[in-house]
Amino acid sequence: MERLLSSMENMVHLKDIVPAATNTVNTQFIVLEKGSITQDGKEMTCLALVADETASVHFQMWGSECEAFEPGDILRLSNGIFSFHKNSLVLRAGKKGNAEKVGEFTMLFVETPNMSEIRWARDPRNPKKFVQEAVLSPHSRIFAPSQ
Repeated sequence: MERLLSSMENMVHLKDIVPAATNTVNTQFIVLEKGSITQDGKEMTCLALVADETASVHFQMWGSECEAFEPGDILRLSNGIFSFHKNSLVLRAGKKGNAEKVGEFTMLFVETPNMSEIRWARDPRNPKKFVQEAVLSPHSRIFAPSQ
């Protein structure tokens, strides 16, 4: 319980996430769209478009997450990771993280900027960190925006 409380206290908005090799992302978002479930080796995977009131991002679901979460679900991600998977920058729970449904439908959100559609570069002042280099697309190129 103490670990859950401390992760809730350190919640970040999606606009503030940066690529990292560690599971440190604690955030909450709504699932906007969900792609089809595919078999990736032994595991099922599914890509979703998720958002909060500051940005959107591609969220990679694995295994039982693919069937557990649907568009309209509000999820809380604890100890998630924002990193590359098959040349795409995605937010995911990873092995150490946890995604859980905490509500449905009622949440403010924006679809731009999409944090997965930003090109990141190493910070010249601190090579262990990344900085935004360029916006590849203001919205998801996988999930087309509704008109």
